[in-house]
Amino acid sequence: MSKVNKKKKSAPASDNKRAQMKIVTSDTCAVCKTPCKRGLDYLERMSATGAVGYGVPCVLTLPSRKK
Repeated sequence: MSKVNKKKKSAPASDNKRAQMKIVTSDTCAVCKTPCKRGLDYLERMSATGAVGYGVPCVLTLPSRKK
């Protein structure tokens, strides 16, 4: 008996994309109209002298879902 490899059907490229949040820095979190816990924690860490940060993902930057 020989083994037969079946090809898996791949979904269209548009179905594989996931929404991603943008990375924002502490200056963006400081002026945010609706601050979140993650942003406030990051802002507090960055207020220390000599702190180096690369930003945090912002929930508010998620694109709206299409139905």
